[in-house]
Amino acid sequence: MDSATSDVRTPLGASADNGLKIVVVGGFGVGKTTLVRSVSEIRPLNTEETMTQAGEAVDDISEVRGKTATTVAFDFGRISLDARNVLYLFGAPGQERFWFLWDRLFSGTLGAVVLVDTRRIDDSWYAIDRLEHHGTPFIVACNDFGGPQHSRAAVRDALDLDPRVPLVSCDARSRESSKQVLIALVEHLQAYYAGQAARPRQEFV
Repeated sequence: MDSATSDVRTPLGASADNGLKIVVVGGFGVGKTTLVRSVSEIRPLNTEETMTQAGEAVDDISEVRGKTATTVAFDFGRISLDARNVLYLFGAPGQERFWFLWDRLFSGTLGAVVLVDTRRIDDSWYAIDRLEHHGTPFIVACNDFGGPQHSRAAVRDALDLDPRVPLVSCDARSRESSKQVLIALVEHLQAYYAGQAARPRQEFV
Protein backbone atom coordinates (compact mmCIF):
# COMPACT_ATOMS: atom_id res chain seq x y z
CA MET A 1 0.00 0.00 0.00
CA ASP A 2 1.30 3.43 -0.89
CA SER A 3 0.97 6.68 0.99
CA ALA A 4 0.43 9.97 -0.74
CA THR A 5 3.55 12.11 -0.79
CA SER A 6 3.38 14.71 1.96
CA ASP A 7 5.78 16.35 4.41
CA VAL A 8 2.99 17.08 6.88
CA ARG A 9 3.30 14.99 10.04
CA THR A 10 1.11 16.54 12.74
CA PRO A 11 1.11 14.66 16.05
CA LEU A 12 -2.24 14.07 17.70
CA GLY A 13 -2.64 16.39 20.69
CA ALA A 14 -2.63 14.76 24.14
CA SER A 15 -5.94 16.45 24.98
CA ALA A 16 -7.80 14.96 22.00
CA ASP A 17 -10.26 12.43 23.38
CA ASN A 18 -13.20 12.46 20.98
CA GLY A 19 -12.66 10.71 17.64
CA LEU A 20 -15.41 11.17 15.06
CA LYS A 21 -15.54 8.77 12.12
CA ILE A 22 -16.54 10.24 8.75
CA VAL A 23 -16.85 8.35 5.45
CA VAL A 24 -16.44 9.88 1.99
CA VAL A 25 -18.40 7.91 -0.60
CA GLY A 26 -19.39 8.26 -4.22
CA GLY A 27 -18.95 6.79 -7.66
CA PHE A 28 -15.80 5.70 -9.42
CA GLY A 29 -13.36 8.55 -10.06
CA VAL A 30 -15.33 11.35 -8.38
CA GLY A 31 -12.37 12.53 -6.27
CA LYS A 32 -12.72 10.76 -2.91
CA THR A 33 -9.01 9.97 -2.59
CA THR A 34 -8.15 13.50 -3.70
CA LEU A 35 -10.41 15.04 -1.04
CA VAL A 36 -8.99 12.92 1.78
CA ARG A 37 -5.45 13.65 0.59
CA SER A 38 -6.00 17.40 0.30
CA VAL A 39 -7.58 17.93 3.71
CA SER A 40 -5.73 15.44 5.93
CA GLU A 41 -3.29 16.95 8.41
CA ILE A 42 -1.25 13.73 8.40
CA ARG A 43 0.19 11.79 5.52
CA PRO A 44 -2.92 9.88 4.38
CA LEU A 45 -3.00 6.15 3.97
CA ASN A 46 -4.02 5.21 0.43
CA THR A 47 -4.77 1.72 -0.85
CA GLU A 48 -4.43 2.70 -4.49
CA GLU A 49 -3.33 0.21 -7.11
CA THR A 50 -2.43 0.80 -10.74
CA MET A 51 -5.27 0.12 -13.14
CA THR A 52 -4.48 -2.55 -15.73
CA GLN A 53 -5.99 -3.85 -18.95
CA ALA A 54 -7.41 -6.80 -17.01
CA GLY A 55 -9.73 -4.40 -15.18
CA GLU A 56 -11.20 -2.91 -18.34
CA ALA A 57 -13.71 -5.76 -18.56
CA VAL A 58 -15.23 -4.88 -15.16
CA ASP A 59 -14.58 -1.15 -14.66
CA ASP A 60 -16.20 1.42 -16.92
CA ILE A 61 -13.47 4.02 -17.47
CA SER A 62 -15.12 5.76 -20.40
CA GLU A 63 -15.80 8.88 -18.31
CA VAL A 64 -12.48 8.87 -16.43
CA ARG A 65 -9.95 8.33 -19.21
CA GLY A 66 -7.10 10.00 -17.33
CA LYS A 67 -7.41 7.79 -14.26
CA THR A 68 -4.45 5.42 -13.81
CA ALA A 69 -4.92 4.20 -10.21
CA THR A 70 -7.88 3.21 -8.09
CA THR A 71 -8.69 2.61 -4.42
CA VAL A 72 -9.12 -1.08 -3.62
CA ALA A 73 -9.89 -0.91 0.12
CA PHE A 74 -10.12 2.58 1.62
CA ASP A 75 -8.29 5.87 2.15
CA PHE A 76 -7.61 7.18 5.63
CA GLY A 77 -6.82 10.67 6.88
CA ARG A 78 -7.24 12.84 9.94
CA ILE A 79 -8.10 16.44 10.72
CA SER A 80 -8.39 18.12 14.15
CA LEU A 81 -11.49 20.23 14.72
CA ASP A 82 -10.22 21.61 18.04
CA ALA A 83 -8.11 20.50 21.00
CA ARG A 84 -10.49 17.69 21.93
CA ASN A 85 -12.28 16.65 18.73
CA VAL A 86 -10.70 14.85 15.78
CA LEU A 87 -12.25 13.71 12.51
CA TYR A 88 -11.07 10.37 11.13
CA LEU A 89 -11.73 10.29 7.39
CA PHE A 90 -12.34 7.09 5.46
CA GLY A 91 -12.63 7.22 1.68
CA ALA A 92 -14.63 4.31 0.28
CA PRO A 93 -13.73 2.54 -3.00
CA GLY A 94 -15.92 3.56 -5.93
CA GLN A 95 -16.11 0.53 -8.20
CA GLU A 96 -19.12 -1.74 -7.89
CA ARG A 97 -16.93 -4.81 -7.30
CA PHE A 98 -15.69 -3.24 -4.03
CA TRP A 99 -19.09 -2.11 -2.72
CA PHE A 100 -19.22 -5.11 -0.36
CA LEU A 101 -16.71 -3.17 1.80
CA TRP A 102 -19.05 -0.25 2.31
CA ASP A 103 -21.24 -1.75 5.03
CA ARG A 104 -18.15 -2.43 7.15
CA LEU A 105 -16.85 1.09 6.59
CA PHE A 106 -20.22 2.51 7.65
CA SER A 107 -20.01 0.75 11.04
CA GLY A 108 -19.56 3.38 13.75
CA THR A 109 -19.77 6.24 11.24
CA LEU A 110 -21.12 9.53 12.57
CA GLY A 111 -21.88 10.92 9.12
CA ALA A 112 -20.83 10.93 5.49
CA VAL A 113 -19.97 13.07 2.49
CA VAL A 114 -21.37 11.91 -0.86
CA LEU A 115 -19.01 13.28 -3.49
CA VAL A 116 -20.69 13.81 -6.86
CA ASP A 117 -19.49 14.38 -10.40
CA THR A 118 -22.47 16.16 -11.98
CA ARG A 119 -21.50 14.75 -15.39
CA ARG A 120 -22.28 11.29 -13.98
CA ILE A 121 -25.16 11.80 -11.56
CA ASP A 122 -26.31 8.17 -11.84
CA ASP A 123 -23.08 6.99 -10.19
CA SER A 124 -24.14 8.65 -6.92
CA TRP A 125 -27.46 6.88 -6.41
CA TYR A 126 -26.02 3.75 -4.82
CA ALA A 127 -24.08 5.73 -2.20
CA ILE A 128 -27.16 7.72 -1.22
CA ASP A 129 -29.30 4.57 -1.12
CA ARG A 130 -26.85 2.76 1.19
CA LEU A 131 -26.55 5.72 3.56
CA GLU A 132 -30.32 6.07 3.78
CA HIS A 133 -30.58 2.31 4.36
CA HIS A 134 -28.16 2.58 7.29
CA GLY A 135 -29.83 5.73 8.63
CA THR A 136 -26.53 7.61 8.34
CA PRO A 137 -26.83 11.41 8.02
CA PHE A 138 -24.93 12.88 5.08
CA ILE A 139 -24.34 15.89 2.90
CA VAL A 140 -23.76 16.00 -0.86
CA ALA A 141 -20.73 17.80 -2.32
CA CYS A 142 -20.50 18.43 -6.07
CA ASN A 143 -16.86 18.23 -7.13
CA ASP A 144 -15.80 20.75 -9.77
CA PHE A 145 -14.53 19.00 -12.89
CA GLY A 146 -14.85 22.08 -15.06
CA GLY A 147 -17.97 20.88 -16.88
CA PRO A 148 -21.31 22.63 -17.37
CA GLN A 149 -22.70 24.25 -14.26
CA HIS A 150 -26.02 22.97 -12.93
CA SER A 151 -28.37 24.75 -10.56
CA ARG A 152 -28.71 23.31 -7.07
CA ALA A 153 -32.37 22.72 -7.74
CA ALA A 154 -31.51 20.64 -10.82
CA VAL A 155 -28.97 18.56 -8.90
CA ARG A 156 -31.40 18.02 -6.02
CA ASP A 157 -34.06 16.91 -8.44
CA ALA A 158 -31.69 14.55 -10.27
CA LEU A 159 -30.58 12.94 -7.01
CA ASP A 160 -34.07 13.02 -5.48
CA LEU A 161 -32.53 14.59 -2.37
CA ASP A 162 -34.45 15.19 0.83
CA PRO A 163 -34.77 18.99 1.30
CA ARG A 164 -33.00 18.66 4.66
CA VAL A 165 -29.83 17.24 3.11
CA PRO A 166 -27.26 20.02 2.56
CA LEU A 167 -25.86 20.41 -0.96
CA VAL A 168 -22.53 22.19 -1.43
CA SER A 169 -19.98 22.71 -4.19
CA CYS A 170 -16.28 22.02 -3.84
CA ASP A 171 -12.93 21.50 -5.50
CA ALA A 172 -11.53 18.33 -3.92
CA ARG A 173 -7.99 19.39 -4.88
CA SER A 174 -8.20 22.44 -2.62
CA ARG A 175 -7.52 22.01 1.09
CA GLU A 176 -9.62 25.05 1.97
CA SER A 177 -12.54 23.92 -0.19
CA SER A 178 -12.43 20.41 1.27
CA LYS A 179 -12.33 21.86 4.80
CA GLN A 180 -15.51 23.79 4.04
CA VAL A 181 -17.17 20.52 3.01
CA LEU A 182 -16.27 18.97 6.37
CA ILE A 183 -17.45 22.07 8.24
CA ALA A 184 -20.79 21.84 6.41
CA LEU A 185 -21.04 18.17 7.41
CA VAL A 186 -20.22 18.84 11.06
CA GLU A 187 -22.81 21.63 11.21
CA HIS A 188 -25.38 19.30 9.65
CA LEU A 189 -24.54 16.54 12.15
CA GLN A 190 -24.89 18.93 15.07
CA ALA A 191 -28.36 19.93 13.90
CA TYR A 192 -29.31 16.35 13.05
CA TYR A 193 -28.32 14.81 16.36
CA ALA A 194 -29.73 17.74 18.34
CA GLY A 195 -33.04 17.10 16.58
CA GLN A 196 -32.80 13.40 17.38
CA ALA A 197 -32.21 14.14 21.07
CA ALA A 198 -35.14 16.56 21.21
CA ARG A 199 -37.65 14.05 19.90
CA PRO A 200 -39.97 12.66 22.59
CA ARG A 201 -39.39 9.03 23.37
CA GLN A 202 -42.11 6.68 22.27
CA GLU A 203 -43.59 4.74 25.13
CA PHE A 204 -44.79 1.18 24.68
CA VAL A 205 -47.69 -0.10 26.73
